[in-house]
Amino acid sequence: MGIEKDIQQQVFRSEYQKAAVNIIFSSNWITEKIKQLLEAEDITPQQYNILRILRGSKKPLSTLQIRERMLDKMSDTSRIVERLQRKGLVEKKTCSIDKRLVDIVISRKGLSLLDKLDEKNLQMDQILKSLTQEEAIQLNELLDKLRTN
Repeated sequence: MGIEKDIQQQVFRSEYQKAAVNIIFSSNWITEKIKQLLEAEDITPQQYNILRILRGSKKPLSTLQIRERMLDKMSDTSRIVERLQRKGLVEKKTCSIDKRLVDIVISRKGLSLLDKLDEKNLQMDQILKSLTQEEAIQLNELLDKLRTN
C-alpha cells in the first residue's frame, strides 16, 4: 500500500517531498500503534521513554539530562516527570553535588512497570513485521543518513 492511497494524495511535488510526507505519516502511524500498547498500563510514549532513559542510566539524572536523551525533543520534560512522580514511577531527590538541583530516579514501581512492558517488546517489534531484518537494517541506515545533513 503506497502513501498516495493512505493519505489520498495522488501527486507530490517531488520524490523528496513524498519521502518527507511518508516519514511523517509513518512516524505518526507507529506512534499510534505504540500508544495502543501502552494505554493498558496508563502510560504515554513520552513517559515510557523517560522511564527507559532512567532505567538505562547508571546514575540519577536532571530533567535537562533526560530531555537531551529523549526522542521527542519538544516534550515538556518537567511536566512529564511530575506526572510520573504522581503515579509513583519516579522519585525526586536532592542532588548530592549541588543542593539547589533535583535528581530524578526511577522507583521500584517504575522498574516493575518496565519489566511488565518488556514482555510487550515482541508486540512492539511486530509493528514492523512486514520488514525483513535486512530491510530494517537498511531503513535504519537510510534514516541515520538523512539526519546527518
